[in-house]
Amino acid sequence: MRVMRRGAAVLPVLLALAAVPAPALARRRAAHVHPRAFASCERLVGYERRHFAVTHGVPEAAPRPLFEPPIGAPLRAGSGPPRAAAPERAGTTVGGTSFSTTNNQEPGIEEPDLVKTDGSTIFAVEQGTLYAVAASGPAPHLAGSLPLGSTGYGAQLLLRGSRLVVISGGRALPRGVGVAAPAVPAPAGGRSPALTGVTPSALALARPRPNRIPSVAPSPYYYPATTTITEVDVHDPAAMKVARTVSVDGTFVDARQNGASARLVFSSAPRAIATPSLRAKASGWVPARRFHSFITGRRYRRPVAACVDVRRPAQFSGIGMLSILTIDLDRGLYANDTTALMADAQIVYGSSRSLYVATQRWIDPLTPASRVPSSLETVIDQFDATDPEHTRLVAAGVVPGYLLNQFSLSEYRGYLRAATTSRPIWWNETPPQQSQSYVTVLARHGGVLAALGQVSGLGAGQQIYSVRFIEDAGYVVTFRQVDPLYTIDLGSPTSPRVAGQLELEGYSAYLHPVGNGLLLGVGQDLGGGREPSGAQLELFDVSNPAAPRLQARATLGGGSSSEVQSDHHAFLFWPPTALAVLPVSIYSPTPIAVQPAPQPPPAAGAGGSPALKAGPSGAFVGAIGFRVDRSGITEVGRIAHDPVGSASPAVDRSLVMGQQLFTVSSEGVMASNLTTLAREAFVTFPSS
Repeated sequence: MRVMRRGAAVLPVLLALAAVPAPALARRRAAHVHPRAFASCERLVGYERRHFAVTHGVPEAAPRPLFEPPIGAPLRAGSGPPRAAAPERAGTTVGGTSFSTTNNQEPGIEEPDLVKTDGSTIFAVEQGTLYAVAASGPAPHLAGSLPLGSTGYGAQLLLRGSRLVVISGGRALPRGVGVAAPAVPAPAGGRSPALTGVTPSALALARPRPNRIPSVAPSPYYYPATTTITEVDVHDPAAMKVARTVSVDGTFVDARQNGASARLVFSSAPRAIATPSLRAKASGWVPARRFHSFITGRRYRRPVAACVDVRRPAQFSGIGMLSILTIDLDRGLYANDTTALMADAQIVYGSSRSLYVATQRWIDPLTPASRVPSSLETVIDQFDATDPEHTRLVAAGVVPGYLLNQFSLSEYRGYLRAATTSRPIWWNETPPQQSQSYVTVLARHGGVLAALGQVSGLGAGQQIYSVRFIEDAGYVVTFRQVDPLYTIDLGSPTSPRVAGQLELEGYSAYLHPVGNGLLLGVGQDLGGGREPSGAQLELFDVSNPAAPRLQARATLGGGSSSEVQSDHHAFLFWPPTALAVLPVSIYSPTPIAVQPAPQPPPAAGAGGSPALKAGPSGAFVGAIGFRVDRSGITEVGRIAHDPVGSASPAVDRSLVMGQQLFTVSSEGVMASNLTTLAREAFVTFPSS
């Protein structure tokens, strides 16, 4: 698609993207995926054994690399006009001290991350050790540490009062990868190779190598993955101690915490795959959980759920199991409840009332290319999260295509919105088929998530690279060689529509509201070969949904990248000072260029192209702070941690506490002046 000239009319495009009412067929299809419970262990075992030959009892082709995106591409996602983007709650106040929280998708719904704080102490997991840094006094200092062993690597945290929950897996798998995920055949000639175990959502989020998609292992296979949940008593940071542990057979997918209730989602492959003697037993198909109290010494081992409490979709969705562990953090790990569904878990989204788990519909890996569906479908299961101690499956539905990441889903006023793309870019099709993207609005009707309305035709031949839903507005970025930003009017659930469109070179991989009517995009610029060449920030004015425009732009130089493109938790926006902080790696001496706000503003719909202003140049690894408001994007300062050898460590997270900005790396925590970002103190993590 060619780049539109600034100021060019977009009416023909908008007419082509008119809202498409969802057909009644969608409701009937959704009804077919409503899960049912097993009547007994014998029924569960029989069900699994019948489907085993289809999923894992056939020879498969050898693994092969998938599509490799260009360098810098992301690896991983009322009635009336849409409302302007409003700033989200980014922090809280305790004891008179204001501090930032994890960059969560929904205000008040905590997501696990490698750094947490209660406003006085920073808890961070680095290099397998839990560190506590006292940060509220006149001089920050290391208060204590707790070695976590092998389970500490790649761990994530949830915090409630004096209880810290450490979630870690014994096997390092990319976040979001289900160990028994559905097959995604590539419809080339002959039989399609199985891609069981890796999904588009997983590929979008996997980051073992920043610029490559990993190879895919064929089925049959079994990964003996175990996730360990550790409850740590942190009431005295100088003497942190383990209170209880729970280990679950399976890979941790994601979690959400609402107040004292934490819900952890796992995806488990049956042990019966690798152990034939277990195929006649329920224990071969139902994962186990193990509890150990270091307070009382009590231990037990149980299945994650009784056979009669395990549910299955009416349409087969794989032999893996999705399980949700609900924990009352005010009482500790011994107080938990489990929900189990015979399916896989790939993407988790949580609102104040519901937890949604999305899974691509399973496709037989031996399906001939001529019979592969013209587009994928994603099954979405809705769980009621209003009971603080239990999680109940209440509805299921389907949407066309696949989801990019958790931001592809959003609940508002009882309606679920889903942004999907019809065809993965790694499908090597002959002849090539045109992809498109959708925004579908669904509502619960009994046990069915039924589609009420839909916008289709977004980004023909492109894929969704970022999504943000804010109240009754949606913002979708698609990309191939240009970056169309679509504004979606969701005021009428039955008649969603495209309100406006802006096309720019490059793309935004993450979108964040930074003020009334302003949206900040973090992504990649395009180089001379029209391939992603370096990180950039774009500030969009979306106060007029019919005519979104580029307010300002800052490019970070050739060879630059930011963790924010693949992990939104790495991004910090502090509304009181309009400060945006993001970790940055620059391996090219190309200077940063900042495009200020147009003066005067260009006509509605125009992008504006003031001359770029050169900034600091040279290789850099650390964090950069920007002042982001209606006047534009202004660099405030740079933060680099003390080098190890000849290189500075990457900055993993940033947070605000009082009048200081704290940045965390594998080597320690730095305190900087919140206004100037000048260094004030550095707390070193001891070498292990």
